[in-house]
Amino acid sequence: MTSAGIRLTSARNPRDGAAPLRARLVRRGTPWLFTLPAIVFVAVFFGYPVVQNIVMSFQEYTTSTFYSGHAPWVGLANYAATVSSTMFTTTMVNTALFTIGSISFQFAIGLALALFFRRNFPLSGFLRSLLLLPWLLPLIASSAVWKWLLDQESGALNEFLGLFGVDPVPWLVDPTLALAGVIGVNIWLGIPFNVAILYSGLQGVPKELYEAGSLDGAVGWKAFRHITWPSIRSVVSVVLVLGVVYTLKVVDIILGLTGGGPANSTQTLATNAYNKSFVEFDFGEGAAISNILIVVSLVFAMVYLSISRREPAA
Repeated sequence: MTSAGIRLTSARNPRDGAAPLRARLVRRGTPWLFTLPAIVFVAVFFGYPVVQNIVMSFQEYTTSTFYSGHAPWVGLANYAATVSSTMFTTTMVNTALFTIGSISFQFAIGLALALFFRRNFPLSGFLRSLLLLPWLLPLIASSAVWKWLLDQESGALNEFLGLFGVDPVPWLVDPTLALAGVIGVNIWLGIPFNVAILYSGLQGVPKELYEAGSLDGAVGWKAFRHITWPSIRSVVSVVLVLGVVYTLKVVDIILGLTGGGPANSTQTLATNAYNKSFVEFDFGEGAAISNILIVVSLVFAMVYLSISRREPAA
């Protein structure tokens, strides 16, 4: 090859390599272009409020701040005031009881209904759709209806119990019963979620497993224990973790039923944060309580992410 040919070949090589490089850059950058709107949305509507809430929790942020624009930096004083108050212990205990009580019964009833509707029978689809009714109603409307149902004087539930000679029960005005009443309403609200997710998980269990198990005597409870439960274990974990995260953040149904009373017997971390911020207008301490709630929810969210990434057992 002549020297001129060598020069032409060497001159073509840089241009020939540029095209594959551009193709690789386009191939790698295209997914980011599609996800950019979602990234911007999360950053603006989720990231910024969380960061602002964290900053606010270290400030003395009150209504005067909106006029003066000045919020003195107080460090960990808001967190110290929150943790040292007697209300913090009450709200922590109520939050734990409210979450455990709601999740336990929501899951148990939801699993029982999902197993029931797994059998094909007339009107099964229609009845399953009726279970979604709590989701279709606004929570404030649901709480108003349940407040009327549980009213001590003229509530429909007490009217029904009165037919059997039972005295009116102060479901929402007795400090010893109010939390149980609120938990009962929240169970009603959470059952559709459990039924929908667990029913879809049950649909994924191959029927061949039950046919093979029946040959070995695995029917009824044995079939559930050795076939159904292992097959939906990952779905159960996701349902429980998401249920805990959702329940920790419940505010509207409690405010609609009891407002956190009587005597703070239904006050939770979420409702306490709301009262501090929008009733007492102590936005700094309200932000501190909210951040504590965010940390608790984040722990369960991380558990959910680890479960969702885990490969299902063979």
